[in-house]
Amino acid sequence: MPRSSRIELLSWTRRDWLKATGAAVVTSLSFRNAAAESGEAADVWSLQATAHDRRVDLRWTADWNTQRAGFLVYRARHEGGPFECLTASPHQGCVFSDFVGENDSTFHYRITDAEGKRPSAIVSAVPRAMGEEELLTSVQEATFRYFWDYGHPVSGLAFERARSGRLPDLQRRAACASGGTGFGLMAMMVGAERGFVSRADAAARVLKIVAFLQEKARRYHGAWAHWIDGRTGETIPFDREGIDDGADLVETSFLMQGMLAVRGYFDRSNAVETEIRERITQLWHEVEWDFFTQRPDEKRLYWHWSPNHGWKKNLPIVGYNECMITYLLAIASPTHPIPPDCYEKGWAGRPRYRNGNTYYGYVLPVGKPMGGPLFWTHYSFMGFDPRRWQDRYCNYFDNCRRTALIHHAYAKANPARHKDYGPTVWGLTACDGPDGYAARDPLRDDGTVAPTAALGSMPYTPDESIAAFKHYYYEYGGRLWGEFGFRDAFNIDRDWFANSYIAIDQG
Repeated sequence: MPRSSRIELLSWTRRDWLKATGAAVVTSLSFRNAAAESGEAADVWSLQATAHDRRVDLRWTADWNTQRAGFLVYRARHEGGPFECLTASPHQGCVFSDFVGENDSTFHYRITDAEGKRPSAIVSAVPRAMGEEELLTSVQEATFRYFWDYGHPVSGLAFERARSGRLPDLQRRAACASGGTGFGLMAMMVGAERGFVSRADAAARVLKIVAFLQEKARRYHGAWAHWIDGRTGETIPFDREGIDDGADLVETSFLMQGMLAVRGYFDRSNAVETEIRERITQLWHEVEWDFFTQRPDEKRLYWHWSPNHGWKKNLPIVGYNECMITYLLAIASPTHPIPPDCYEKGWAGRPRYRNGNTYYGYVLPVGKPMGGPLFWTHYSFMGFDPRRWQDRYCNYFDNCRRTALIHHAYAKANPARHKDYGPTVWGLTACDGPDGYAARDPLRDDGTVAPTAALGSMPYTPDESIAAFKHYYYEYGGRLWGEFGFRDAFNIDRDWFANSYIAIDQG
């Protein structure tokens, strides 16, 4: 199961910051005076505002240390003020999304540093209604920002989390996820293809990430750890006991899936794209998949290996879950393949792999009762088309579609009577919740829904997923929305909305 760390943020209260900055409502005159007194240019942060449906997105520029210290964001109905402070505490980063909940009105914005000094120029935008396709693109671009604007400044790797945390202070700013980075690499392709960034800029970022993974990130028989220090490349143990301090083969497969995808996309003959392909090919050849069977006669792959603890965790990778891609890549390896019969004898050989039962009118060929969490239908097929995979059990696109439809039907039936469950609020997966992170499915349902569940199932259930998408955006609005798109999860029973983002859910 995927687990995630939580990155801690500053904990000053709104009162602390209002005391430090003077007031929550200030006039444009006070901004202008502050700018004049400080001697700073009015456009010191190069603030930009972009109008979307019922929201305005702000972006600006600053060095990493200033981003970590944070900014105060102000909004006014009139250019002359008064300006209301929108941030209860300094907002970290250089992206902010203001879900105003209305269209066709002009909103004016300004930002300052965390101390209320160095004000930006005033910028304005008018939110406007968008059609379905345009809104989908708008939300996709916001989600892309997690990997682009929030990528680690040294390595470009994807941070494990944003806006939450429990890692020790010395680790919290550097914990990057190998699997999440694989998803982020695929997001770079989308960003380039959709015009969110230029192809040249996307290629440069991909090369930065791949070079770090090759030259700095520690590898174990060619495989990476789950958590990588984004500054140094050293391994951050994934468990509290420190036993999971080496290779994570499943996370490596998610990362390699992303690298192979971008290797195929960046196919031009220029120096940057050529180097991307060459580096990825070498990394692909260096993963010793066959080492992770523990011994030559073993037909199963094992999840972890540590230079300090060996095979102590001893967790075999067996189906059915999110790990099919690990076997597919291991069998396909040009340099360190495992025998093809490992798929049947290791991955699919257990009696519990088959299902064959009917849930809400849908026969499920493979998987646990009711299908399991929906990330099982997503992660192995980010770069591998399930329509093209047919074994003696099923076609996997069909199996994934049925799983998603079972989740949808379960929400409509709503046997636990959770608030808002229905045809437009559905889909259970691994995510944050009011009582912590957990893998949720119809058999383990506490009322917590993650947008990634239904929206990530869009290839399988386009109509049902679009209905959920519109409900989440228009009905929950600013409670569920933030600078990187939909936040991780919500629970209407508990009146709880996450503040967090998780790399794998964003991907």
